[in-house]
Amino acid sequence: MKQFDFLVLGSGIAGLSFALKVAPRGRVAIITKKNRAESNTNYAQGGIAAVTSKEDSVELHVRDTLEAGAGLCKEKVVRTIVEEGPARIAELMQLGMQFSEREIPQSHGARELDLGKEGGHSKRRILHAKDVTGREIERALLAAAAAQPNIEIFENHLAIDLITTQKLGHSGENRCIGVHVLDKAAGEVHTFSARATLLATGGCGKVYLYTTNPDIATGDGVAIAYRAGAAVANMEFIQFHPTCLFHPKAKSFLISEAVRGEGGILKTLAGMEFMDAYHPLKSLAPRDVVARAIDNEMKKSGAPCVLLDITHKPAQFVIERFPNIYQTCLRYGIDITKEPIPVVPAAHYQCGGVLTNVDGETDIAGLYAVGEVACTGLHGANRLASNSLLEALVCAHRAAQRVLGTKPKLADYKIAPWHSGNAHNPDEMVVVSHNWDEIRRAMWDYVGIVRTNKRLLRAQKRIANLQEEIQDNYWNFIVTSDLLELRNIATVAELIVTCALERPESRGLHYNLDYPNQDPAWAQRDTVLWRGVTEAS
Repeated sequence: MKQFDFLVLGSGIAGLSFALKVAPRGRVAIITKKNRAESNTNYAQGGIAAVTSKEDSVELHVRDTLEAGAGLCKEKVVRTIVEEGPARIAELMQLGMQFSEREIPQSHGARELDLGKEGGHSKRRILHAKDVTGREIERALLAAAAAQPNIEIFENHLAIDLITTQKLGHSGENRCIGVHVLDKAAGEVHTFSARATLLATGGCGKVYLYTTNPDIATGDGVAIAYRAGAAVANMEFIQFHPTCLFHPKAKSFLISEAVRGEGGILKTLAGMEFMDAYHPLKSLAPRDVVARAIDNEMKKSGAPCVLLDITHKPAQFVIERFPNIYQTCLRYGIDITKEPIPVVPAAHYQCGGVLTNVDGETDIAGLYAVGEVACTGLHGANRLASNSLLEALVCAHRAAQRVLGTKPKLADYKIAPWHSGNAHNPDEMVVVSHNWDEIRRAMWDYVGIVRTNKRLLRAQKRIANLQEEIQDNYWNFIVTSDLLELRNIATVAELIVTCALERPESRGLHYNLDYPNQDPAWAQRDTVLWRGVTEAS
């Protein structure tokens, strides 16, 4: 038994921010399934949306968020996060985060934040560190965590399941008191206990065949929370990033929305602009519109991709503003200052998740969720670009305040050690990889950017069959990280399909050809799932 005051699952911006805030008051274990810097945060190119300019306002940021969210955002939550954002940004800068600056024209050398613009934003409000913002945030937070003696980071450890009082057979309030964790290097399962556990595990992009997410994004937090009895909401709203680099050797490389924000134009392979037929904002339309437009253009022509062209901008500007994108594309033989970038949509961001309030509280006492794993009501049916890192910062702060202000109900619960029974080593790991591929292909084919009831029902049937096989493997094999991740993506795939079937309309990221219009009756209604129960609230 490893006993701590606070457990944090995940080492991105949400998990590290929370850990730094609670560490002065107790011992913190951060459990991360690869190395400490491997997170969705690390891959975030665009930046953090926040009101830091005199030309901008809280009201404008709130309005833009509500418009993108297509009638499903919780306005009070949106307002709270937008209002508190600048203070959290200031704290990040005090930790050593350096955002890109520019010289103020006619100011004799005075400098200001170089604010970017992205789709759906009415003003320039994206703070960025060129096009590697996430990496810089991760660097600053990890350096701060390394200097905090109360924080211990367990790398290459993967959470299996939460330990709750209900699972231990206690009556009364269901409380999370710890987690069983696989130490991948040793092949052993350890028990961690704490009075508060934070899920900061990121999203679920690897549930789909094509994704901008790193390999770690297998929906672990949503899956383990759901299995523990927590409510999960709005999983039908998976954001597909419109522009992922299309190249046989490029794996999951994102072409930031900021490229379109700085003037990049979407074109067909024949070189024709097409976004003006879909939205008045053209290439700067909200992501759901752009992703569907690209999907439609590819289906109409049979083309494997479309083009994103920023060659009309000065080469020096492109190289300085997008050094990472420029160098990466160059490695694949594409000079973005001279030729357009081939792009395709790919699964990018999970707008739904474990149902929480703005303080990160779930409906299980002692269990909190912050960041992409959580569904606070900020994003609604479609996330506004660069609002995700903002949400992680603000909600991690609020969750830490809530945890520190709550007197823990500590009891002497006896937690039995992990018991693997008669499980044996799997001698047919090929079964795991086949099931993994089958789920991801089914989700891409049937639960993608454009859906129909027939496709959804087909996916539901296939995933149900795979679930039986996976459960059988789980109980008969010694647990491995591959088997655990397969179990989690199967659970998350089931949740996405179930939520999609429950929403009889098209709204934001959920587009069903059988119900092509928004239904006003479904505005402000979340699709909420508990184990075995579905409810529209």
